[in-house]
Amino acid sequence: SLTALSILVGVGLGLLTCFIYKHTSIRNFSNLESTLLFLFCYLCYATAESFELSGIMALFFNGIVLSHYNSYNLSKESRHATEQIFVTLATLSETIVFLYMGMGVFTGKFSNWNLRFSLSAMVFCIIGRFFNIFPLSCLANLRRHSRSSQITGKMQVVLWFAGLRGAIAYALAENMPGENRETYVTGTLTICIMTTVFCGGFTERILTMFGMKEGQSMIDSDEIEDGEDEGLVIFSTGSKEVEKVYEGLKEMVVNFDENWLMLYFGGSKADIGGVGRGDESFRKS
Repeated sequence: SLTALSILVGVGLGLLTCFIYKHTSIRNFSNLESTLLFLFCYLCYATAESFELSGIMALFFNGIVLSHYNSYNLSKESRHATEQIFVTLATLSETIVFLYMGMGVFTGKFSNWNLRFSLSAMVFCIIGRFFNIFPLSCLANLRRHSRSSQITGKMQVVLWFAGLRGAIAYALAENMPGENRETYVTGTLTICIMTTVFCGGFTERILTMFGMKEGQSMIDSDEIEDGEDEGLVIFSTGSKEVEKVYEGLKEMVVNFDENWLMLYFGGSKADIGGVGRGDESFRKS
């Protein structure tokens, strides 16, 4: 229920923001457009936190809604300015978190390091990521009929290996209540350091070994023509019945979005082919 309510808050406030931007003349004031957009995002986070919900979850879905609908409502100047500001703040915030983590290690801020807990948490995170990456990749391959667009076994291994940084998890662990807070923080910090140094340090070598660096070909063209995947692709296509159900549901959702939601919160039907008042770059960012 916590997750569902957080999502509801994020989507609801996102639609409210889009409605306000669409049905007012705020686009005539580009400086206010960007400023109010940041304030509306903070309003979403603060609202969720005030009801003891997940502010991060609410803000995540709020951003999805704003990206899908509100890009039609922003002026071109505000769209590009907002994109650059968000990217800069995201990079700056991540850098500050990692600086704080490093200072916590080398200044001796934490004294209660539970090695057994930290290693156990690391192992369970790796196992959990394994059961996240591979099954979901297989499900994605069910809808990808072209062999070149499928998530190969090598890609899945890289996705599994290159993850688990945990900067956000560390920030959340800092707010954990109870007497064991420092144990949670140090365990999360251990995972962050190990995955950053080990996984991050060997990612480039793994990409090179699998032929996945930019400019390298992951699958030979002869191999694709012969249909020999060498175990790279686990699943290829689904049944026709599942495909028909999927296409029917997809068409229904798209029609509802274009005929109703877009008209009230985003662009008109004529705008859907483009972005209406601007270009498509902001929506893809």
